[in-house]
Amino acid sequence: MIWIKRILMLALVALIVIQFITVEKNEGGYESLQPFVQETKPSEEVAGILKTSCYDCHSNQTQYPWYSNLAPASFFLADHVEEGKEHLNFANWESYSAKRKDHKLDELIEEVEHGEMPLESYTLIHGDAKLSAAQTEALINWAKAARLNYSASVQPQ
Repeated sequence: MIWIKRILMLALVALIVIQFITVEKNEGGYESLQPFVQETKPSEEVAGILKTSCYDCHSNQTQYPWYSNLAPASFFLADHVEEGKEHLNFANWESYSAKRKDHKLDELIEEVEHGEMPLESYTLIHGDAKLSAAQTEALINWAKAARLNYSASVQPQ
């Protein structure tokens, strides 16, 4: 019984100590998305879907919930956002080659079609990010149309 109390006390002290470890937040602003928006021209509906379901993890602008300031949730969120940006960062769209842009849009289509994006762990907490069938179709149709901008650059000559 005394060991259980000591372990619980140690866990409490560790939990308090990790609160002082801060993580970098991803708050760059929506203006960094302008090149992406201007180039791919999403409709108002698709722009809303992207903002609600994609930008938190795939841009330099994350809307953080209240619990993002509490460890260990802050560590999980920082890792989640960093990993999402490694796969696709809409704020870096200008730096991608036409071939890479085409590939990223193709991956977006595939992930959304298979229900892999947005992640279930994200939609559990952000219910409004869960895509309806109509939203899924609108997002896929937009991405397919946007890919046409890059198909000439990607086609073998």
